[in-house]
Amino acid sequence: MKIRNFKELSGTSNPHGIQSTKMYDTDNAQIMHLLIKAGEHLIPHITPVDVAFYVLEGTPVIMIGSEKIQVKKDDIIESPKDIVHCIYNESSADVRVLVMKLPRPNSKTILIKE
Repeated sequence: MKIRNFKELSGTSNPHGIQSTKMYDTDNAQIMHLLIKAGEHLIPHITPVDVAFYVLEGTPVIMIGSEKIQVKKDDIIESPKDIVHCIYNESSADVRVLVMKLPRPNSKTILIKE
């Protein structure tokens, strides 16, 4: 059994400039914790695997394909592979999201220029 405490893990900045903490990373899956401060957002991107977002805190706006919807704490949002998606924090409070990539990607994410 492996146990990790989130508060003991170190976060880093990712290509989106957002604080990211790797919670779980195996050959089969990857789970990242994102802290998105007020006014921050990811760069729209395409992931080569299915992604699920679980909102831990806040009210982010999630874009998947042509849909863009504000979600809330405890919502889980599914994003199919090969579809452009993004998370925006248009509020004045922090947003925390778990990002689960299933299976773990074997090729790179494609960033879309805005």
